[in-house]
Amino acid sequence: MRIGYSHWGFLGDGVTDTPDGGRSHRKTLVDGLVATGHDIVFLQADRDTTEARTPVVGPYVWDEGLPEVDALFLEWRWPVRGRNDTPCQAAGHTCDLHRQQQLVDHYVHRLGVPALLWDKDQRLAPADPIRAASHVTVCEPALYPRHGARSLLFPVADQVLDMADPKALADGDRRLPLVYVGNQYGRDAAFDAFFAPAAHSLEHEVAGKWTDTGRWPHVRFTGRISFQEGLALHHQSHATVLLAPDRYVTSGQFTQRVFEAVLSGCAPVIPAHYRGAATVVPGELHACGGAHVADITHGVAGMAVGGKTRLLDRCLRRLDVFRLSRQINTINAVLDQFGRVDDGS
Repeated sequence: MRIGYSHWGFLGDGVTDTPDGGRSHRKTLVDGLVATGHDIVFLQADRDTTEARTPVVGPYVWDEGLPEVDALFLEWRWPVRGRNDTPCQAAGHTCDLHRQQQLVDHYVHRLGVPALLWDKDQRLAPADPIRAASHVTVCEPALYPRHGARSLLFPVADQVLDMADPKALADGDRRLPLVYVGNQYGRDAAFDAFFAPAAHSLEHEVAGKWTDTGRWPHVRFTGRISFQEGLALHHQSHATVLLAPDRYVTSGQFTQRVFEAVLSGCAPVIPAHYRGAATVVPGELHACGGAHVADITHGVAGMAVGGKTRLLDRCLRRLDVFRLSRQINTINAVLDQFGRVDDGS
């Protein structure tokens, strides 16, 4: 199939000053689709070339027109005040939302092309009419998706999971007991309950865009860092906390931080009430509050290599739910339901 793929982000490392969690998994997913026989044409701007100045080499095509496609894949965009809801010539405007509407009007409404809408941030309104279109399937990266959506998780390449060595990940010195890599968006309550109390007694670092931090004067915020620097920070840390907005917690949506951490040898501590926690994180890393986070982190930091190897092995096994081949099967099943995939590939 020829799939028109719309995303507003990067395939490579991109630039630092942008919130694009897709860098950890977008290229993995696209390469998986290509490997199973699909052709991909990207329908938004090539930001790797125009902004990051680092073109990504591969079997990729960008087309900002309206090319012929067999199916449409949308990483769903939503209005961001002052950024994509402004006139096209306004200062600071990004045209992702306008372009998405053009794609929806042309492919979904006018041509009736089968469409998979990946609502990665759970921003699509429950009553949005597009949900009712018979040729549209909405997916969420959650274990328990809402409003009739299907589950399509952020993927990790099968080879990466199969080759991960818990002993190698457990070896080596780490300079920080506790870290958080990510932006503030909707995480104040979780941060207040789970990270901030632990930060009183542990060396720590918080990297990302946090603009309202006055209530936590004891926390060390270091600002935005590059994608690779974020991975390196996990490599330097014993533990992180999986902080999330309430809508993620109640639907069991896990961001890329869980596998970025585990694949760096950094233990992912999770709030115990997080739906699906037992599926994704071993029970000994489930925390009931900030003091418990501190206790768990002290325990992880003090583990001998053997104990940490066994812990990371349990963490790695639970990443199987994010396996790329599982997500490709989901996408092909969606396409197949429209009779557009003949051989299941």
